[in-house]
Amino acid sequence: MPGPILRIAIPSPLYRTFDYLPPPDCDTATLRPGARARVPFGRRQTVGLLVEIGTDSELDPALLRPALAVLDREPILPADVLALIQWAQRYYHHPPGEAFATALPALLRQGEPAIIPQPPPAWRITAAGLAALAESVALRRAPVQRRLLDHLAQCPAGLDAETLRPVVRDSAATLRALCARGWVESDGADAPTTTEVATAASPAPSAAQIDAVAAVSAALDRFQVFLLEGVTGSGKTEVYLRLIEAVLARGRQALVLTPEIGLTPQLLARFRERLPGPLAVLHSGLSDRERLNAWLLARDGTAKVVVGTRSAVFAPLRAPGLLIVDEEHDPSYKQQDGFRYHARDLAVIRGQQLGIPVVLGSATPALESVQNTRAGRYRLLQLPERVGGGTEPPILILDVRRQPMIEGLSPPLLERMRAHLDRDEQVLLFLNRRGFAPILLCHECGWLSQCRHCDARMTLHLRQRRLTCHHCGDSRPVDALCPVCGSVDLRAVGHGTERLETALRPVFPDIGIARLDRDSTRRRGSLETLLADIHHGDRRILIGTQMLAKGHHFPEVTLVGIVDADQGLYGVDFRSSERMAQLILQVAGRAGRAEKPGTVIIQTHHPDHPLLRVLVAEGYPAFAAAALTERQEALLPPFAHQALLRAEAVDPERALAFLNAARALAEPIADGLELLGPAPAPMERRAGRYRAHLLLQAARRQDLHRLLDPWIARLWARPADRQVRWSLDVDPVELY
Repeated sequence: MPGPILRIAIPSPLYRTFDYLPPPDCDTATLRPGARARVPFGRRQTVGLLVEIGTDSELDPALLRPALAVLDREPILPADVLALIQWAQRYYHHPPGEAFATALPALLRQGEPAIIPQPPPAWRITAAGLAALAESVALRRAPVQRRLLDHLAQCPAGLDAETLRPVVRDSAATLRALCARGWVESDGADAPTTTEVATAASPAPSAAQIDAVAAVSAALDRFQVFLLEGVTGSGKTEVYLRLIEAVLARGRQALVLTPEIGLTPQLLARFRERLPGPLAVLHSGLSDRERLNAWLLARDGTAKVVVGTRSAVFAPLRAPGLLIVDEEHDPSYKQQDGFRYHARDLAVIRGQQLGIPVVLGSATPALESVQNTRAGRYRLLQLPERVGGGTEPPILILDVRRQPMIEGLSPPLLERMRAHLDRDEQVLLFLNRRGFAPILLCHECGWLSQCRHCDARMTLHLRQRRLTCHHCGDSRPVDALCPVCGSVDLRAVGHGTERLETALRPVFPDIGIARLDRDSTRRRGSLETLLADIHHGDRRILIGTQMLAKGHHFPEVTLVGIVDADQGLYGVDFRSSERMAQLILQVAGRAGRAEKPGTVIIQTHHPDHPLLRVLVAEGYPAFAAAALTERQEALLPPFAHQALLRAEAVDPERALAFLNAARALAEPIADGLELLGPAPAPMERRAGRYRAHLLLQAARRQDLHRLLDPWIARLWARPADRQVRWSLDVDPVELY
């Protein structure tokens, strides 16, 4: 009788698994799918995942090589995560090895043992620290130390350094100083973890919150998708917390997805105040060891609540009870390279496979989700009013035509800012463009700071004295002379967040300014520090990109200025208007979230644009209804289903030739489909390579997928052109 055949998924771009024999000393009776194996692969060794145990192989068994070692006695991935990855790999038509690698932390992919870590050391306030805190004189000249001691005094069980990082700037140095004075102490490896925090009292819920919690709680034992649509500030997080409390009371776990790292600090702070027991946090800002530790705490059930960004949808849970996707409309949930999955959609599939409810929350839901509620696939829950005394701010359209602008800011907006700042309130300015200026221009000959590798301009970053391409990352020093005519008259054209910050400092010299964008938050812990400064009132002018626009609660912000709404009104993608509407309302939602009323001002050269008028006069539901009508008439998603075949090469003709050949392979089997293209991408050249697209569209999803399986096989069977890279994107959210 032939022995078992191990089918191993190995990280590679090949659409197949690989067959191996068991290691010679392996007890084959203990083998289970989901375990890792170290195997020879070509001339190297690698770590793959056992996905199936078979009894035969397409190859001659005499040619099969044995695996070198099975690394796990028990499957490292539970059966439900294996099933989810296999479903996703088939749906997105992606190589299985790369799909499985996405679900594993980097250290596990490298063969590290899956060992539960010791809890991190905890810091506690000492009796001397409590005495110093009571004696205000001792800390009169050390407000930062007082703030940290205050925080520790409220948590006598102790907190670890990771939790303390957002409390003050450079918390590590502050802890060292307090330790030297004998006011704090670390209890070492056996200290309580970050989770042993006194739980805060929950606020009184509104009637709409009570109804939403009751609706989902009634479905905790079955699969159902709920779309929680609530205006900004309506208390969606409070609904999440109450649902998680109900799930924890049943002895189960909750998984909460957020679209960006920038949204996690405040969300985690709320969760830690209210929820007992460990939290596991999963995002790309963690070290490999931190990510592995959190992943293992989730898998073993030690962490009852798991909070993470996109890839956390694959986090293993011992007792899953609820899946929550916050800001479900956000395009960050779609992976834009490699394994191009959509975390929101996979959360719905995972909930269906597990038989548990899924909550999708947003103030501005994706049109696909709105249509799913209309079709009865999702149940709509609404939170129509703000909680805590806040009211939705009025949105004013400010026509800046013929206005004397000061670095992109109109005099009426500056006057409004001064009035709010004089009342000791905070002001938020939104500009979705980082850097100082998007273009460096020669005033003599018209030369522009063109990227050498892309069809894009290089952005001027004045503080670093560099020109940087935000598409390929190329960077070079700022030119002293025009490279074409030698002129010294080089001018920065346009505005970025850095330019706004530079312009406002002399206008408001005594006001602290916080700039939140990818440049200012690049260093680890810098985002938490800036957010802490904002909440403590040290920074009263907030300037930022979309990183600042979503999910944050700034109770002292009473004025929001959208500096340039025009850049999002006219886009090449059919989703441009939807995204601009969502962004405008998300930014507007930062104003007036507490007792103080707020105001939103939109600067525009197109005050009569229908999108702006509908948003201001009727709100997002009216916009969504009108946009869905347009999509239906144009047969665009969600009323059609798409797949995008991308190709790129150093020679543009090679990319187009590959796609023409791909179209010829698809045409005989393309019943019920439209084939659009091939055509150059909207930005044809990027990072030195020319890109082209072939779009497939079908009215029925099954028609699209019926084509994709045989088509991908035919693409792989044709002679390969090694100078062309190609990828398939199912349900693309961006067509650039």
